[in-house]
Amino acid sequence: MTQNSFDNMDMEAILDVMGCRTRREIINLLREEPCFVSQISKELEIGQKAIIEHLRAMESMGLLKSSFRKIERGRPRKYYDMSQDVTVNIIINQNTFQVDITEEALGRKQLPSGDEWSKLLNVEHKIRMGQWEAIEELKSLIKLYGTLKKRAEEVLEDVEGHK
Repeated sequence: MTQNSFDNMDMEAILDVMGCRTRREIINLLREEPCFVSQISKELEIGQKAIIEHLRAMESMGLLKSSFRKIERGRPRKYYDMSQDVTVNIIINQNTFQVDITEEALGRKQLPSGDEWSKLLNVEHKIRMGQWEAIEELKSLIKLYGTLKKRAEEVLEDVEGHK
């Protein structure tokens, strides 16, 4: 097992988080926007006490960060957010058991949606495992992303032209 450039995060802790459905659901909520405890509790239909314990564990390992925000009435609320992007690559085959954890250089907001990102990571994994037929899948994704980028630029140009 190996760990890449991730001195502040324990591989075992990351695997523990990924093995817990509730923590995966919390991460899924937080990748969209920061939330406070009662929001998470209500969305996941899990008690606030349990949510707080999960959040504390993930914050102490460095996966989440928290900050207080003032609200109109009452005391400030503690919001939780993803502290950084993490990529976990797990390779298990007859000859290998390897876990690599790396920090992504790209900002979370710039990444494609979870489904599209998953497709890309899946194709990348296939290619790295020697499944060369996946190169055609990668070419298709590149073409699709290029088309989407061009359309987004056209929309932006049109919108900015009407300001």
